[in-house]
Amino acid sequence: EVQLMESGGGLVQPGGSLRLSCAASGFTFSFYDMSWYRQAPGKERDFVATITWSGGNTYYADSVKGRFTISRDNAKNTVYLQMNSLKPDDTAVYYCNLGRFWGQGTPVTVSS
Repeated sequence: EVQLMESGGGLVQPGGSLRLSCAASGFTFSFYDMSWYRQAPGKERDFVATITWSGGNTYYADSVKGRFTISRDNAKNTVYLQMNSLKPDDTAVYYCNLGRFWGQGTPVTVSS
């Protein structure tokens, strides 16, 4: 059974940083590209970033490019999202994704 468990969300001031983690189980993690999405209140779920199976390639939404970094540790079956220079518009529930599988999400609130 595929399981994705996000952690690391919270309340942060504008300009601050957070690192999200997604612990994966139930599949061969190192074989698959992994992604992060987010859903702001009252809005659709949007793509944030993808990392390929080896970690060799990453892709970002324009809105986070240069501020967020996706990475992975295949030995730990974990994917990360380092978020810097956070803005109030980054406030959302952040989800880890593998194809049709989703985690439960971790909330991030950027506010002073």
